[in-house]
Amino acid sequence: MRQYSSLRRNLTGYAFISPFIIGFLGFTLIPMFVSLYMSFTSYNLFTSPKWIGMDNYTKMFFDDPKYWNSVKVTFLYVFIGVPLRLIFALFVAMILNTGSRMVGTYRTLYYLPSIIGGSVAVSIMWRNLFSNEGVINSAMTAIGIGPISWFGDPDAALVMLISLSVWQFGSSMLIFLAGLKNISPEMYEAAGVDGANPVRKFFSITLPLLSPIVLFNLIMQTIGAFMTFVPAYIISKGEGGPMDGTMLYSLYLFRQAFMFNNMGYASAMAWVMLIMIGVLTAAVFLTSKFWVFYESEGGK
Repeated sequence: MRQYSSLRRNLTGYAFISPFIIGFLGFTLIPMFVSLYMSFTSYNLFTSPKWIGMDNYTKMFFDDPKYWNSVKVTFLYVFIGVPLRLIFALFVAMILNTGSRMVGTYRTLYYLPSIIGGSVAVSIMWRNLFSNEGVINSAMTAIGIGPISWFGDPDAALVMLISLSVWQFGSSMLIFLAGLKNISPEMYEAAGVDGANPVRKFFSITLPLLSPIVLFNLIMQTIGAFMTFVPAYIISKGEGGPMDGTMLYSLYLFRQAFMFNNMGYASAMAWVMLIMIGVLTAAVFLTSKFWVFYESEGGK
């Protein structure tokens, strides 16, 4: 009887977790192994996959200059956009870390862009803002700077894309704000008694105690930035222009897969991107021991 009851409880537990297991196997694990196999094949969706070994990877690394351009654009987008987003998020979080009665409303307003920022509508809005007769160029003309051809200069187009990324700082801001709430005011009071100014308090108290949160936000935002697709697709109308200036890695992967029907090549690109993200994440973790302060470990 006891064995039957135990079996029944186990089956009940398996029944509850079965949707996740089925979803994980059907939509994550099995497709990953299929894409790994496809990366060694020539496959165009209309014929059976043909095994070609390492040809896709050889083409990627040695015979496709557009691939390396997409890598360069993506790394610029990540290494410029992510730090700017985190700096801006921390700045706003520190402003909101006050006793204002409107802080709840401000948090909601600042978080809203992170919810809708990846939508098609926002990307279209951003494209209109930076058009030749858009608000941005009109404001720049009014102050005497002059209009910029955002869609004619590849560097300007990438700046426009990065600015959209920075605008979506709400999620990081909320996490920073939660971390700031956990810092004891007594530390600031003691530092003030010792004569520390606000800048010294920030670098000696705030930043070290927030370093684990900085690590978390850095990793999550970096991974998210590598997978950015919708803004680049909408703003460039799927072309990655001008002159491939907004051809992010994910957009080039999409074009190879669904515009040129090179599914095998796109699968190889996807696995290389996974390895790149893994290497960068590991590097951040390895270097974190030099700049992340854990209070429970005495800063080690």
